[in-house]
Amino acid sequence: MMGAPGSGRWLIAHELRLAWFNAASSSGSASGRRPGNATIALLAGGWVLLHVAAWFSLRRLESFDRTALPLYAAITVVLLVGATAMLSSSLKASVLALFERGDLDLLLSSPLPSHSIFTVRLGAIAASTASVYYFLLAPFAHAGLLLGNPAWLGLYPAVIGLPVLCACAGMLMTLALVRTLGARRTHVVGQVLGALAGASVFIVSQLYMQTSHARRRDVEAALLARLARDDTLGADSALWLPARAVLGDPWPALGLLALAVLAFIGTARTTHRFFVRGLQQSVSQVRTRPAGTKAPRFRFGRSVFDTIVIKEWRLIRRDPHLISQVLLQLLYLLPLCFVVFSRSALQLPAVAAGLALLCGSLAGSLAWIVISAEDAPDLLRSAPAAEASVRLAKLAAAAAPPLAVAALPLAWLLIRAPAAGVLACLAVVGSVWSAALVVLWCGRPGLRSSFKGRGKANFLSNVLEMSGSLCWGALGGLLVAAQAASGSGFLLLGSLAALAGAVLVLLAAWLSRNRQGQAQ
Repeated sequence: MMGAPGSGRWLIAHELRLAWFNAASSSGSASGRRPGNATIALLAGGWVLLHVAAWFSLRRLESFDRTALPLYAAITVVLLVGATAMLSSSLKASVLALFERGDLDLLLSSPLPSHSIFTVRLGAIAASTASVYYFLLAPFAHAGLLLGNPAWLGLYPAVIGLPVLCACAGMLMTLALVRTLGARRTHVVGQVLGALAGASVFIVSQLYMQTSHARRRDVEAALLARLARDDTLGADSALWLPARAVLGDPWPALGLLALAVLAFIGTARTTHRFFVRGLQQSVSQVRTRPAGTKAPRFRFGRSVFDTIVIKEWRLIRRDPHLISQVLLQLLYLLPLCFVVFSRSALQLPAVAAGLALLCGSLAGSLAWIVISAEDAPDLLRSAPAAEASVRLAKLAAAAAPPLAVAALPLAWLLIRAPAAGVLACLAVVGSVWSAALVVLWCGRPGLRSSFKGRGKANFLSNVLEMSGSLCWGALGGLLVAAQAASGSGFLLLGSLAALAGAVLVLLAAWLSRNRQGQAQ
């Protein structure tokens, strides 16, 4: 039931419908449209398969001790990781609701009370955050019930209560940032914090996996021994209440739900007025030059090449939100650097392949910003400068930052293993320039605000860019492995195949560029 127009039920139904459309569009449907029958069938089939997998998994876990302290500790760690991911989603959704949706000023000018609008929007954030975890975890609750163990229904309080708490925390953090930093900076900082919270889960997991098995076993044994010695961390400790709620203990489960309800009501009642003020500030804030600021000084002594490169870097520097989206990829270098700098026996092929892949991805993103998202292409075409010089300068502006980022790990590789370092440098340079050239030849004009959706706007360029990075990454890894194996014939043959693939990608991009030029 949609409810009467203007009612709270009507508004929440509208929010949930938009969330469903956005989720479907992120999985491949057209943005802003109802998901197609194929998408719905795929999701339904996946949910059925999850039920089957949960049923077989829980049959093997029927005999485990649900009150064991190590189990409490493991579930608590999983909940902390999930809460971090939920907080990341809530922060992004709160920034989207306050700054990017662009419909709240219209809603607040309607006869609807602001408290209802804020309550519905907060509820929609919580629902969209919980939807993914409900999709993944609800099959285990259902399978447990079918197996005669209704305690698994304790997953429902976790799926409902924890996202609500994270949604409230994300909205409170966003509003606190608005009060502290102002609306314009909050737009950037909120997106960065959300991205960092989400990426931290991946980084921690990768650092854990890169640790040796013996080291992990020693740490786990030390933690379990500490838990056994410390009476305050026994099975009745309040620290394990969330884990006990997940395992079906009724009082902790009810307590989690009650805490979520109180947090939701408190957040909605105490902050909706400041929510309105934060929205008004984000809409009406005007940038002004501070008093006493000196007039800009113009210098025209640089060459055309240098001017264009500096101009592109300056434009990127003036858009912190765009920087946060692009440089988030650098966070995924941390586990790779951990391998390079901490292990005595370096995993050289993996390092060479990983650096090539990451630098190629970063170069492709920067090339799209510099080339495809150019704000004044007609002005550049009419400038008294050779078109080849302008394109070369743009390519250099996109290729230089990834190469600078990879310089430190590559230098370390050159010192530790000179031959492997040279081969890794070859792969990284090839991947960077391949990605930049693919964007130059196959890229389509776009807006910087549509950076996240650049792959959907130009499928061919996205596929060629990804294929080129994969080929160069494989080439680097295989060459380093062949060098370590003293020229293995199989590895050399694989290297030649990867090199041929990289050349074919560039050839396909060039031919696509020629066809587009003839069509125009």
